[in-house]
Amino acid sequence: MQKKTMGIHHITAIVGHPQENVDFYARVLGLRLVKKTVNFDDPGTYHLYFGNEGAKPGTIITFFPWVGARKGRIGGGQVGVTSYAVPTGALQFWEKRLKQFTIPFQKQTRFDEAVLVFEDSHGLKLELVERETGELNTWEFAGVTKDVAIKGFAGSTLYSTNPIETAVILEQVMGLEKVATEGAFTRYRSLADIGNVIDLMTKPVARGEMGVGVVHHIAWRAQDDEDQLNWQKHVQSFGYGVTPVKDRNYFNAIYFREQGEILFEIATDPPGFAHDESLETMGSELKLPMQYEQYREKLNNVLIPIEVRK
Repeated sequence: MQKKTMGIHHITAIVGHPQENVDFYARVLGLRLVKKTVNFDDPGTYHLYFGNEGAKPGTIITFFPWVGARKGRIGGGQVGVTSYAVPTGALQFWEKRLKQFTIPFQKQTRFDEAVLVFEDSHGLKLELVERETGELNTWEFAGVTKDVAIKGFAGSTLYSTNPIETAVILEQVMGLEKVATEGAFTRYRSLADIGNVIDLMTKPVARGEMGVGVVHHIAWRAQDDEDQLNWQKHVQSFGYGVTPVKDRNYFNAIYFREQGEILFEIATDPPGFAHDESLETMGSELKLPMQYEQYREKLNNVLIPIEVRK
């Protein structure tokens, strides 16, 4: 039986100043800061997570804020555009809100859907699209109420240096269904009701450069540890080199780079983000993995203070 991913677990990007990052995603977009921790491979840098009230897979965008890092270039081997789903009828609210914060945007239509296209404060390309599917986000903040709040990911647009091979992995390895082609994009859909739509640019895109304003990787969902190990064997059976399982505290992760040069991760849904602090207090304190707890005082002196501001 072919394995089929439920869809996107999270998307991770590189940004600049962490306070600017928090201001945009919490204050402008109204997302919840669900976890404030450090990059496990570079503990002098934050790893910030934003999502819906319950921090559910399919709603989580994460950031490595690198102050002073060079600007990246969006291109092949990357997620080119990150798309968010909002409730039906909410785009008018978001047009007004983007104008309120003087954020330039464009209105486009793709696959018969109206889309608002804009960039965050560090150049990451974002979209808002109305979708009926997916539960409402009950987190209300800074004038964003649950009837218009971002539900989670609508999906993403992939830029590949080898789109023919990327199409193969989306269908044959990840188990997505090809549903439509329009212009330069082919659309694929997964089984979930959120984070379930992938648009692939069908023409090769010149390789991008990693840096501020660029997505680092896209993570797909695994049900649990057993399912993840099955995914590891499954991906290896197609000839891809896959990393050992890495403990990320809030999920376990494996990584591989597909032939279009996009870095894929497969992450477990459990244990989730409320196991080291309560659901009510998520994101309010700096949380460290066990190996870095002894350096808490030093890290508090190194990390730039941040706060969620209305």
